[in-house]
Amino acid sequence: MKKTMLLFAAGIGMMLSVQAQQNPTLIIHHANIITLDDAKPQAQAIAIANDKIIAVGNDAEILPLKATNTKVVNANGRTIIPGLYDSHLHVIRAGRFYNTELRWDGVKSLKRALQMLKEQAARTPKGQWVRVVGGWNEYQFDEKRLPTLEEINEATGNTPAFILYLYAHAYLNKAGIAALHIDENTPNPTGGLIQKNADGQPTGLLIAEPNAYILYSTLARLPELTPAEKGNSTLGFMTEMNRLGVTSVMDAGGGFQNFPDDYGITDSLFKLGQLTVRLPYYLFAQKGGSELQDYQKWISMVDIEHQHGEEAETEYFVEGGGENLVATGGDFENFNKPRPDLAPVMEQQLKEVLTVLVKNRWPFRLHATYNESITRFLNVIEAVNKEYPLNGLSWFFDHAETVSEENLQRIKALNGGISIQHRMAFQGENFVARYGKQAARNTPPIRQMLDMGIKVGAGTDGTRVASYNPWVALYWLSTGKTIGGHDYTANENKLDRLTALKLYTQGSAGLINQQGDRGTLKAGYLADLAVLSDDYLKTDAAKIRDIHALLTILDGKIVYGEGEFKAVAPVQPKAMPAWSPVNFYGGYQYK
Repeated sequence: MKKTMLLFAAGIGMMLSVQAQQNPTLIIHHANIITLDDAKPQAQAIAIANDKIIAVGNDAEILPLKATNTKVVNANGRTIIPGLYDSHLHVIRAGRFYNTELRWDGVKSLKRALQMLKEQAARTPKGQWVRVVGGWNEYQFDEKRLPTLEEINEATGNTPAFILYLYAHAYLNKAGIAALHIDENTPNPTGGLIQKNADGQPTGLLIAEPNAYILYSTLARLPELTPAEKGNSTLGFMTEMNRLGVTSVMDAGGGFQNFPDDYGITDSLFKLGQLTVRLPYYLFAQKGGSELQDYQKWISMVDIEHQHGEEAETEYFVEGGGENLVATGGDFENFNKPRPDLAPVMEQQLKEVLTVLVKNRWPFRLHATYNESITRFLNVIEAVNKEYPLNGLSWFFDHAETVSEENLQRIKALNGGISIQHRMAFQGENFVARYGKQAARNTPPIRQMLDMGIKVGAGTDGTRVASYNPWVALYWLSTGKTIGGHDYTANENKLDRLTALKLYTQGSAGLINQQGDRGTLKAGYLADLAVLSDDYLKTDAAKIRDIHALLTILDGKIVYGEGEFKAVAPVQPKAMPAWSPVNFYGGYQYK
């Protein structure tokens, strides 16, 4: 036994000696490192050379590797984790509008939310709107209720206002109704309802019935920022993600996000080397009935196997098609309303699109809330696979809240994956009210997915329904509770904190076969990590939601720092324009 230990120690010494031949550019020591490496789960120090980790160990092993040009950072005992990887976030779209949005994410009381609304309405200039766009619900408030239209109108006065509540409904104040020229003669759009009073006048309530088109089409009518402001806004949103410890995002496309026109801001930031998250993205067809033509056009434009992002410092490239491939497949998750039935033509339209994608070896992802939809989608995927075998092509479902065991087996057989989000943290109460406590206990059935060996990654689906804050998702995964504190989840479907963290790092990377060089803090892996404000594994469960990063590193470079690490981090510019809510409240709220 003693001889074995000596040989092991000699092997470690030799490994460190080899790694020391590369002078580290950065060493972080005196830390509590959660490596997610099963062979070495804990460490004190980490050495980085440029964009790669070259050694992980204790202080006595790592500090002697210091060279004359090595930056050394004392972590002061703080917890370090691999950079978080959100497998489903609409960061490209959200970035363009982030500086215009008043975020109610995390606000503790409706009184505070309405006060913020009033203050922002007073500073918003003529021609612009005050807007609250997702990330909140009534159960987070002490009052446990939604705002009324009367309260919204009193707070906002003559400044147009739009407030989105999940993908269920939105509020327009009187000034907003006038600005959009909505009156008693305005017809209901397809798939939506403009609520009107007994006199036929619009009340200001826009209802998603049976889908959310009325909500995001109304949002698309609001004034945009200038190109310079959009660039600043996107940088600000990425900084907010860095502040939360996020270093990688899979962008899931989205409604009213046209390719390539609406990708100009992130294209420019990428060319300037200013992206602060890794950003593989999917292309989302925009117009019902012409999706096949869209994908045929994009396939001719993008060489999926050879893109600039693969050789660049920060990854930025088209990963595939989705999350909605055809409009007739959109089963929106408004749990306040009955489950939507997909159109009979869905199968034929989806098969045409999937055939083109698979033939051209384009990975794909597919929005799927309900098991009934998943059954029909799988029928199509299986049919395409018979004609054009997937043969390891990366694909996965998004959401899958009510997926059955039978369909999980079918997903596994096709080597598919599932990207789960914390939408139930925001809609759990509504789901229970419609479908009952028993149905909610394993929604989504995460433990079953993992036990079956299905690839599972985690994300938020921010920003228009759930919050973009990954720590709310980690709180939900590990406690089974909604943001209002409702414990709806079966104990066997709750994850331990380490497993939850692995889903948000290794799991997300594994969905697109990137797990071989990220999601773990070990030699040879990418130097993406976050120094946390609290010990994730030991803090009280309720405090998980309040965790954020004090220092975030991407590609071996410091991209965010605050508190004791502010001096070593880049200075963050103020939000543009000057009246932006971000300058007064920041992003996610803690009071």
